[in-house]
Amino acid sequence: MEITGKIIAVLPAQGGVSQRTGNQWKSQDYVIETHDQYPKKCCFRVFGEEKINQFNIQLGEEMTVSFDIDSHEYQGRWFNDVRAWAVNRNVQVPGAAPVAGAAPVAGEAPAAAPAAEAPFPPQQPAAEGSADDLPF
Repeated sequence: MEITGKIIAVLPAQGGVSQRTGNQWKSQDYVIETHDQYPKKCCFRVFGEEKINQFNIQLGEEMTVSFDIDSHEYQGRWFNDVRAWAVNRNVQVPGAAPVAGAAPVAGEAPAAAPAAEAPFPPQQPAAEGSADDLPF
């Protein structure tokens, strides 16, 4: 799944040692807000110090985040985990002027067709001697 928007919060990194494996782990949460008519906010997690450093997500950045959603149960309650696996910074903000040479973003709607390519055929001239302009 993907979500496109602006990073509005960078939460503190968390870390620890796995009780199962004894290995150290690190994760960091971020909040992204969409540019829809009714903006939505989504908190997602980047897991692993290498990924955190690779993505280098900063407050105020525009990006598309690819993520997976998983849920787990703990003491009779269910919790969602939104885990990012890729980020794309080549994002066009709705309503902003396009950047020269920028590639279109996957899932972005194509530009409107020019009037010459309208789905209806052009109007035909009325037949001579016809009292109306109906084609039948």
